[in-house]
Amino acid sequence: MVPVSILSEPLFQDLLHQAEEEFGYNHPMGALTIPCSDDVFTDLASRLRAF
Repeated sequence: MVPVSILSEPLFQDLLHQAEEEFGYNHPMGALTIPCSDDVFTDLASRLRAF
């Protein structure tokens, strides 16, 4: 789960764009696979929360 507050952040938008390019976006449940490890995602999320 991703906090709504980071959805519009440029770094997160870049990550979403990479995920869309790599995996496409045809997910009936609305889920999206993020192409990075849990550690990288956690680090990114914590950095974005600092803003």
